[in-house]
Amino acid sequence: MSSSKSNLRSSCSFPNLLLACLNFILFILSVASLVPTILLRMPPTSMGMAFLMISGISLLSSFVSFYSHLCFITHVSLLLASLIGQILGILALFTKERATLLMLKSPRDLKEAKLLVRLECGVLMAMLMMQMVVLMLSCAVQSCWVREYEGLEAEREAMTKKRSQRIAKVQEESMANAEKIAEIKAKDFDEKMKNKYGQRVKPEFEA
Repeated sequence: MSSSKSNLRSSCSFPNLLLACLNFILFILSVASLVPTILLRMPPTSMGMAFLMISGISLLSSFVSFYSHLCFITHVSLLLASLIGQILGILALFTKERATLLMLKSPRDLKEAKLLVRLECGVLMAMLMMQMVVLMLSCAVQSCWVREYEGLEAEREAMTKKRSQRIAKVQEESMANAEKIAEIKAKDFDEKMKNKYGQRVKPEFEA
């Protein structure tokens, strides 16, 4: 049981380590994605708040990922919500740059504002690619944990079954031994009774 448990843990250890590293990188990217939006305008407009929310959801998903084995559904839901937000944000920044700049209402110079918007778009693209990898790897790690749990449960049931069979075998052997002892005692008792009453009957016949 211990050997199979260690094998399963070792098979899941590398994906877990890789997932932790990717989530840490995603956490840094999420924090970095806040900077261009804050630099464009503070307090932000409604469009700026939308980009801040996208970064916030990604930040929250990367934080929850460290406890994904406890709240896997929550982590996946946050990842999907973040992915949808990032796709919409990239489309807005990449295809409608001018309209987005107008909605952001940045007081900065047009060149600086464009540079910050393109930087935000690049960070969102990197986050999108990273989060897709994190999503696939999270599903793989979760299936590994489920397989490990099912294997441990099966081994536990097998051990319990073997233990019950051993106990039943010991009980059968003890009952068989008790029956043999009872038979031996009964034979001894019969022999003693025969010897005792046989000795009394012989003198009576001789008299």
